[in-house]
Amino acid sequence: MPRRRVVITGLGAISSLGRNSLQFWDLLSRGIPAIAPIESIDRTRLRYQNGAEVRGYRTEDYFDSERARLLDRFAQFGLIAAQEAIQSAGIDWSSRLRERTGVVTGSALGGQGMEDEGFAELYLRGRSRVHPLSIPRIMANALASHITMQYGITGPAFTVSTACSSANHAIGQAFWMIREGLIDAALAGGSEAPFSFGNLKAWEAMRVVSADTCRPFSKFRDGMILGEGGAMLVLECRELAVSRGAVILGEIAGFGMSSDAYHITQPKPEGAAQAMKTALDDARLQPERIGYINAHGTGTPANDSCEAGAIKLVFGKHSGRLAVSSTKSMHGHALGAAGALEAVATVLSLRNNVLPPTANFIERDPECDLDVIPNLPREACCECALSNSFGFGGLNAVLVFRNTAE
Repeated sequence: MPRRRVVITGLGAISSLGRNSLQFWDLLSRGIPAIAPIESIDRTRLRYQNGAEVRGYRTEDYFDSERARLLDRFAQFGLIAAQEAIQSAGIDWSSRLRERTGVVTGSALGGQGMEDEGFAELYLRGRSRVHPLSIPRIMANALASHITMQYGITGPAFTVSTACSSANHAIGQAFWMIREGLIDAALAGGSEAPFSFGNLKAWEAMRVVSADTCRPFSKFRDGMILGEGGAMLVLECRELAVSRGAVILGEIAGFGMSSDAYHITQPKPEGAAQAMKTALDDARLQPERIGYINAHGTGTPANDSCEAGAIKLVFGKHSGRLAVSSTKSMHGHALGAAGALEAVATVLSLRNNVLPPTANFIERDPECDLDVIPNLPREACCECALSNSFGFGGLNAVLVFRNTAE
């Protein structure tokens, strides 16, 4: 069976940059960061003060009380994004389509808020019991399961948890299943809500969070900024999308993954390079066809120089002609949801011929000697782009997107 083309027909996003994909793109395309003092918890007991939260979010604005009691914040974000993606795709569900649609989600942490509250009940307040719905709210697959129930989707549904690569792994697996004919459509993406006190203290202990802001690829960068949110994509085989008259927003051309087999937290250029090369091979594209890379770009000293080195390993002389930016400089590092937010960013960048900048950039680092689109967006017409995600444990996942005309 020949490989089927896989197109994107729906996008949904909620993040610090906005409550939907239009708001997300508006701030992103103008290079406006949404990093500010943390509001959802008492930050006086933290060494760092800033985060990229979904500010002013209220559960009751989206879910009734009966539904809300089943959903941790991370799953709420994912459902909001899924609803937007499905509406934008204009899907008219049939029994056959529900059977031939998959749901693949990514989350590094799952229901962190519910878990933190349970620990507080037991160990801080001395209670003998926790909330009876703790497990259904904590489990990382809660989002995938709720999406299937809300839309009656009976095809394959599962969740990937590979740290910061979770969403890219999820989207890549959905892409492969459609391409090989196992299913005809999928909802794929990720969600995360890491702003619980216990989790923030754990990140503090690692000393990888910036005391200021996220400055990817800058010489004096000093760490990441945590973010939250969710993003989902509707993927379809091209034949299905064309037959129903869907607006095609872009195409996934390839997917590659690798493991560093090196260190639990320190990255290795060769591992990241292998994932990028595998993705290009999967897409049957020469490196020179890539015009833009949405970088993993966390803003930590080790990650950014490693990623820059990996890009040079793969692209050689062409690396000097590549545009590379990290949108984490604006929406923060949303961990298991990061790849999904960045997939939406990459699709919209190709579609709108605007490349988002690396915000907060102050001085070039010789170890990151790339065109990182510093501070200001750039009008550019690119045919193809990569979106990189590299997770703790040395787990790498890279997507190749193509700007496909309707």
